[in-house]
Amino acid sequence: MLEVRDLTVRFGGITALDGVGFEVRHGETVGLIGPNGAGKTTLFNCLTRRYRADAGTVRYQGADLLAVPPHAVAALGIARTFQNLGLFPRLSVRDNVLVGAHHHGRAGFLSAGMRLPGVRREEERLRAEADGLLRRLDLAHVAGHPAAGLPFGTLKRVELARALAARPRLLLLDEPVNGLNSAEVAEFAGTLRAVRDDFEVTVVVVEHHMGFVMGTCDRVVCLDFGRKIAEGSPAEVQQNPAVVEAYLGTPA
Repeated sequence: MLEVRDLTVRFGGITALDGVGFEVRHGETVGLIGPNGAGKTTLFNCLTRRYRADAGTVRYQGADLLAVPPHAVAALGIARTFQNLGLFPRLSVRDNVLVGAHHHGRAGFLSAGMRLPGVRREEERLRAEADGLLRRLDLAHVAGHPAAGLPFGTLKRVELARALAARPRLLLLDEPVNGLNSAEVAEFAGTLRAVRDDFEVTVVVVEHHMGFVMGTCDRVVCLDFGRKIAEGSPAEVQQNPAVVEAYLGTPA
């Protein structure tokens, strides 16, 4: 599904990604790990076209992803979440989820302004889809509640619901369990496994919580200072001396 080759990103004299390459197959969950500053979020920002790559190629389902304008990425079937919640605090949970479905709407400016019957039917359809996602992620009871003031773990699920509203084939999750307690991490892991199977979505997840990564990912890629230093099964990467040194600062 996704093929990254020799991806390089520079910010002035700093090389954030240095010739990174890996593949993601349909239906699998791939973990992207590494110390802070390793280049993980930079890689996500390249995949979603927020950053421009200086070198390398990224192919998504055979197409050149780096040639796609940022506003067209979601329509290709790619959705993401963020390290820092990107929700609209004053909007209801339902409306936050509906934001993720905006590119599925077909109404133009004029027809929407005139509230034509087709526009109303489209809104009802998208609202029904959003409510289905809220029920699926156990959020129906807060559908009308503003995002502001809700527990952090709940907001993480709202952001996941918003990403799923885009009907993605590739789901990019940036530190989805950061800040959650042990029970919430376990719950989110179970939810993610179910979502992957039920929605037939491929997942790439950036995360520092090693228990979560090792328990949910099929393969793991480790970055350090912008370079890939290991790739393999969770057990293989966990025992890799270069990975241990990157995290602990001393050779294994």
